[in-house]
Amino acid sequence: MKGRPILFESENAVESAQGLFWEKGYTASSLSDLLTATGMGSGSFYNTFKGGKKELFKKALLQRRAAFNKFKEELDKQESPIELIKDFFRSTATTDISGHLKGCIIANTIVEMTFLEQDLLEEATAIMKDTETMYTAAIKKGQEDGLIKNQTDPAILGRYLITFWAGLNVLRRIYPEPEILLEQIELQLKVIS
Repeated sequence: MKGRPILFESENAVESAQGLFWEKGYTASSLSDLLTATGMGSGSFYNTFKGGKKELFKKALLQRRAAFNKFKEELDKQESPIELIKDFFRSTATTDISGHLKGCIIANTIVEMTFLEQDLLEEATAIMKDTETMYTAAIKKGQEDGLIKNQTDPAILGRYLITFWAGLNVLRRIYPEPEILLEQIELQLKVIS
């Protein structure tokens, strides 16, 4: 005789848990919180996510990787990919207050996991480094096409955008007002103009 059928979609559970992890982080998200967020009972939870909370968190990170891959595909289609990158940064200024307070789940994970879970740290770091590589390629193309006057090594400018992103995710918690954020974003984006 088989057990009760699983009445939920694993992907939906991951997405629901991702929202919780994004808001509270890995450590502060309890099993009780995760069960509430996903609507699962503990038996179903461990049947679906045999590695428990850690497996679920890793799957949440992989969903963010999928979103990154989708953005990269869009970027690859652009004649001027640097403009899409600038628009991405600008769009953070108009995020709702909840989005400002949550920040970036990847940057948050790198900070939180530094001394906790090496494999989760490595996954988040890999996503951030892939983002840096994507930025570097777009900057190099922009320089070659004459759209970026700054001729600093594209790898340094790509890393600069990662530094800018990390700082912006702190700044938006301090100053969630769109006007203030947009002024700061425009100032930082002058480096790649």
